[in-house]
Amino acid sequence: MIRIDRHSANKIEAVVTSYNQGKMILDAVHSLCSQTILPTKIIIVDDGSTEEQSLQVLETIESDAGIPVPVTIIRQINQGVSAARNTGIAHAQTPLVLVLDGDDRVEPLYIERVCQLLDDDPAMVAASSWMHTFGVLESVVRPGGGDIVPFLVRNCCPATHILRRDIWETSGGYDESMRSGFEDWDFFLRLLETASDTQIGIVPEALIAYRTAPASSNIKSMSKRLELIRYMIRRHKKSYQKYMEEAFIGLEALSMARLNGWETEITHVLSSKQNLSRESDDFLMSPSYGDGGMAAAVRIMSAVNSNKKHF
Repeated sequence: MIRIDRHSANKIEAVVTSYNQGKMILDAVHSLCSQTILPTKIIIVDDGSTEEQSLQVLETIESDAGIPVPVTIIRQINQGVSAARNTGIAHAQTPLVLVLDGDDRVEPLYIERVCQLLDDDPAMVAASSWMHTFGVLESVVRPGGGDIVPFLVRNCCPATHILRRDIWETSGGYDESMRSGFEDWDFFLRLLETASDTQIGIVPEALIAYRTAPASSNIKSMSKRLELIRYMIRRHKKSYQKYMEEAFIGLEALSMARLNGWETEITHVLSSKQNLSRESDDFLMSPSYGDGGMAAAVRIMSAVNSNKKHF
């Protein structure tokens, strides 16, 4: 594994994937050009864009002599984001590669902070940061990173990240058959399976500006979540077998946390004498059994009845 000295941490190229993203890709490129540590090159992989505006924006970027970082644009027929990322990383020549979707942005300290994590820990195969979401949802999302165990339960790293190019080669890269979503989650598992002590780091600062929209690929992939997870379990069967106990407990802990949050909200709604949704009302009339549902319903009604006695 190649170790990056902090003083040469600018030996990094950025790969930006693009598909009919119009002027949004300008924001992505400008964010890379505003870094405290600049990438040595920006590689834009256009995955078969057809919209006239998108094509014109790419031509503008290509001919803009004012961009402080050399830009290479690779055009290919539409093959999906996994193929576009693999193409870009394969063209990179630096030990580190930043992967960025064309509709997102990174804050000026992103490369500096994330490269520092990678420099400090040679076992770290990739790293990223928290995200500030904008668009439909304004929030701060805090993925946790870690070793392979938490990644068997859920994806713990944003799609925008910095990876070690030699580990990308060892892992086999992104699965180009995954065009319905979760390709980044699968890829991170691939990276973590290259050695026993690997991990993925996360800077606890919101250094990624992540665009949210109801029609985004991330949202659409949720409709196929169970199908995609089945595929991933089969692909990473040895890892799931090895850490089966930890994976099950992790899933249960996640389920309990969500159930507790829902329980608190329903108790608040009933105590405030507001109307429940039909789904919540149906649940209290016929709670699920064996998954903590009935216990949650009992606690909800006990809390509501206790509040009534105080009035």
